[in-house]
Amino acid sequence: MTELGVALGLVLVLEGVLYALFPEAMQRMMRLALELPPVNLRRFGLIGALAGFLVVWFIKG
Repeated sequence: MTELGVALGLVLVLEGVLYALFPEAMQRMMRLALELPPVNLRRFGLIGALAGFLVVWFIKG
């Protein structure tokens, strides 16, 4: 459970850094995401989740 907390904390740190350092770029990205069809957003989300799973799997062995 501790590792899950650390992982969630790191996600929040990375997201916060992106918004703090590149606010205009993040706004542009959000506007672009609104223009994408839901099926594309779903695909990107699934690909990201799979990539994250594989990273954890390789690291944890």
